[in-house]
Amino acid sequence: MNWLDLDPEQGPLWADPSHPLHAYHMEMALEAAAEAGAADEVPVGCVIVSLDQGVVARAGNQREMLQDPTAHAEMLALTQAAAALGTWRLHRCLLYVTLEPCPMCAGAIVQARLPMIVYGATDPKAGACHSLYQITSDPRLNHRVQVVAGTLSDRCADVLSQFFRSKRRTDASIHRADR
Repeated sequence: MNWLDLDPEQGPLWADPSHPLHAYHMEMALEAAAEAGAADEVPVGCVIVSLDQGVVARAGNQREMLQDPTAHAEMLALTQAAAALGTWRLHRCLLYVTLEPCPMCAGAIVQARLPMIVYGATDPKAGACHSLYQITSDPRLNHRVQVVAGTLSDRCADVLSQFFRSKRRTDASIHRADR
């Protein structure tokens, strides 16, 4: 069976965060996150997979590089996917992201009509799928998104922890040098 023939609304296969297809695409998102971290961006990566065409977008955060508060990995990937598919309606796509989307990104995901997102690490400070808000499942909105949480969660969280730990060390050494 070709995975591209599967429908994310057709049962428990897609709901398992440890499914090999989710892990495979989250690995790609982790690569994009690593590239963002190497560019001194918060290491969040996103991949969008079309059920018809395969991977159509891949991005990491670029807020610092672009000096754009909206340049989150998800926002950049949504724009890439829409351009690649020639439509803003991404109703046959899955979005993989290393960190639970924030309110801005969750809103854009709903607007793009994605049927499913798969994320790695939860975000207790800004998560808008489960942790802080539930934008993707809010019945007041015209579209809801199935959410699969926890794919490669430890690895996704570790990438972020290491980045911020390194930042704190660097900041501390700069402050000591300034004395």
